[in-house]
Amino acid sequence: MSFQAARPLDPWRWMGAPALICLGATLLLGLPFRLLGLQLPEPVFPMICVFSWAVIRPSILSPIVILLIGIVLDLLWGGPLGLWGLSMLVGYGLTLSMRAMMLGQSRMMMWAWYAGVCAVVQLAGYLFTMLAFQHSPNVLAVIWQLLATSLLYPFAHRLIDRFDDADVRFR
Repeated sequence: MSFQAARPLDPWRWMGAPALICLGATLLLGLPFRLLGLQLPEPVFPMICVFSWAVIRPSILSPIVILLIGIVLDLLWGGPLGLWGLSMLVGYGLTLSMRAMMLGQSRMMMWAWYAGVCAVVQLAGYLFTMLAFQHSPNVLAVIWQLLATSLLYPFAHRLIDRFDDADVRFR
């Protein structure tokens, strides 16, 4: 429960700024920098937005922004255009359909929901990659990316906590 007043839901504050921050973090960790010979993890930062936007409230703009973010990820990571956008839209739809069960849950239970949605998105990305390239990606790399993305839930919780009570029409 938040002790601060809810913020108004203007699209820039709850959708535009988080999307740009997630893309900036993705670009930062996408730099070819090695620490002790190991590459930095590449979590799917936009999953914070995908999960949070579906929990905060339904919106017509969310799927459009998610698709655009996915195209940027495809261009950055060299995948076929639409792979990450479609994968994240699967997660957004799942979260939106399960939203009524998620609301009011404890922080740890929401983390479990977030990890489950991340797993579905990673599985969708895995399957779409298999279809596009006719071979399977490295399973260990997918699992590491899933774990790194699942650890980002505190950021999603902060976004949800900040804007959750701003629009009571969807309660």
